[in-house]
Amino acid sequence: MSDWLIAVLLGIIEGLTEFLPVSSTGHLILAGELVGFTDNSSIAFKIAIQLGAILAVLLVYWQRFWAVGTGLLKAQPGPIAFTRNILLGFVPALLIGVVAYDAIRAAMQTPEIVAIALIVGGIIILVLERIVKNVRFHSVEDIPFGTALSIGLIQCTAMLPGVSRSGATIMGGLMMGVERKTAAEFSFFLAVPTMMAATVYALWKDRALLSADDLDMIAIGFTAAFVVAVIVVKAFVALVGRFGFAPFAYYRIIVGSAALLWLAMR
Repeated sequence: MSDWLIAVLLGIIEGLTEFLPVSSTGHLILAGELVGFTDNSSIAFKIAIQLGAILAVLLVYWQRFWAVGTGLLKAQPGPIAFTRNILLGFVPALLIGVVAYDAIRAAMQTPEIVAIALIVGGIIILVLERIVKNVRFHSVEDIPFGTALSIGLIQCTAMLPGVSRSGATIMGGLMMGVERKTAAEFSFFLAVPTMMAATVYALWKDRALLSADDLDMIAIGFTAAFVVAVIVVKAFVALVGRFGFAPFAYYRIIVGSAALLWLAMR
């Protein structure tokens, strides 16, 4: 398969999976194994194209971000609470990510870890869907600072490929009484600083492994991820409101099991 086709394929996968609780990184790792895109530069590529998906959030929710920005200038309580919660959710990933980067990078080269994490995560989602019922917070601004920080700590479990950053933050929010739609949107908003920081740091750390050809692939993957993610972000909240998270849990279990079988037989 040509490099540009690989870039388009992985970009589409990133756009489809970044905001679903199914692990975009896990899917990119397994897809990379399938098409033979597993060299050192592939890790930076898989992280960098996530920025395309993040740009989709900025586009879809630009009015919300604009209102927050103008509200901060006026010192309005709502925008201040929104910004505080996003920053509190982001800080744990920033600190732990820098310390544990090498271990995370090594895990990204182990597809078996991804397959197992997909299965275990699917089971956890099914359990939480059954036991979590109490709803206390109906907007990002309503979330107490301690809850926002706790969700940020839970997000750090997604540094293990296959766990899913969006899945961890959404399920963490549900456990702490955040309403479904709000938990999904908090996950979207928290992705912006988290993935931007992760991408910049990864590209800097792996800069010696990248060439001009890699930048072309990143641009193609970035664009594909952006276009697909715009559609997914708009549809995801509606899907969750109608069907809940169980379909994603079953999907994780099926994909993880199939991946384990394939890895054992190849």
